[in-house]
Amino acid sequence: MRFDTLIKNALIITAVDRFSADIGIHGGRITALGRDLGEADDIIDAEGLWVLPGGIDAHCHLDQPLGDGAVMADDFHSGTRSAAAGGTTTVIPFAAQHKGQSLRAAVEDYHRRSEGKAFIDYAFHMIVTDPNETVLKEELPALIEEGYSSFKIYMTYDDLRLNDREILNVLALARREGAMVMVHAENADCIAYLAELLTESGQTGPYYHGVAHSSIGEREASHRAISLAELVDVPVLIVHVSGPEAIEQIRWAQNRGLRVYGETCPQYLMLTAADLDRDGFDGAKYVCSPPPRDPAAQEAVWQGLETGVFQVFSSDHAPFRFDDPQGKKLHGEHAHFEHIPNGIPGLETRLPILFSEGVVKQRIDVTRFVALTATNPAKIYGLYPRKGTIAIGSDADLTLWDAAAKSTIRNAELHHAVDYTPYEGLELTGKPVLTLCRGRMVSRNGQPTAAPGDGIFLHCDRPQPARPRGEAKGF
Repeated sequence: MRFDTLIKNALIITAVDRFSADIGIHGGRITALGRDLGEADDIIDAEGLWVLPGGIDAHCHLDQPLGDGAVMADDFHSGTRSAAAGGTTTVIPFAAQHKGQSLRAAVEDYHRRSEGKAFIDYAFHMIVTDPNETVLKEELPALIEEGYSSFKIYMTYDDLRLNDREILNVLALARREGAMVMVHAENADCIAYLAELLTESGQTGPYYHGVAHSSIGEREASHRAISLAELVDVPVLIVHVSGPEAIEQIRWAQNRGLRVYGETCPQYLMLTAADLDRDGFDGAKYVCSPPPRDPAAQEAVWQGLETGVFQVFSSDHAPFRFDDPQGKKLHGEHAHFEHIPNGIPGLETRLPILFSEGVVKQRIDVTRFVALTATNPAKIYGLYPRKGTIAIGSDADLTLWDAAAKSTIRNAELHHAVDYTPYEGLELTGKPVLTLCRGRMVSRNGQPTAAPGDGIFLHCDRPQPARPRGEAKGF
């Protein structure tokens, strides 16, 4: 047999196994695993390297239109270029509906923004902010059928959040249509109450963003989201979980047999509230929601990764330049914490950080690394087994890792369009040295090698993890 590409001497690691074999690739897919497979147009020797599925960043924001004058630094060009350099082969950003806007119009606009720009493959989540009758009865069911099988809802931010009845309505629709619901779980009234008290006392710098977004408010909202989902009997995924309070709610639900999934991010492993308290306005670089907590919260997040409370590890890449009047300094260098654009960059650094801090330091096994960063996201969002694994018939999305390579994170060497990284100077062990997306090389030694438009849009199936248990109350 002759292949387009043959990867020889591969130590293959999936979410469930590790074994040595050669990988035959033809037509962008894996067509053979074994030894002495045949000839190929291109041969890659993986001796001494680990071959993992390409990463899936299932929670990132690219070129998302905002209503307050802020502009995201990364579009589909710079964002997917950066992702490829960090070992990621698929991203799933958000087509965001604004209140009063058609959801379908938001999806169509996002296709225009992405067309011809992506270096790697991509799908869309939706953000539902206005679940009116047309959206619930016409647009959402049709879009889910067309391959947009996941959407996010917010319990905070005045221009995004849904009330409990609206949440129940969209959860019921998700149950009926087989969609996965992602929930940003923070209590909006708790945040507003604390922000008012802090403002009255003149405590308005970046550090107080973390005080206003308390872990208690995150815990309450997580419990409420879980309870509403239990009432309707629909699985939900609580995103960007920051510490033990919310983790306890997710674990409680999972121990009761509920299909509740958890996601966390690098910022909750590597940053703390002290970063928000840096000199001058520098703390604004670390403003995100929920905010980083304390070292004890970091340890709780690590334990959640180790013990399986979390199924997904995403970047929540929300890129705003620091020294930019359309970025973190939208309202000047002395802005009230409520007016600092929320989010930090992390597409390119997500995988190397978790590999170095988790796998190399033996906090998690490499098979769990694969599950968290590739296989589980593919399953939860309807892309498996095309994506997220190394198997015959799957797309040849592969990342070759040098587990011993040393590097230091420097923003000057990253490929996003942001003027800082929150992880500047972090020393890492292990890095992706070669990444293939559908058999095409998209990065080598940390440098993108693909071209804009090489990535394709992916329609997502209805995910099996979104199926209900069949115990809705009151039906």
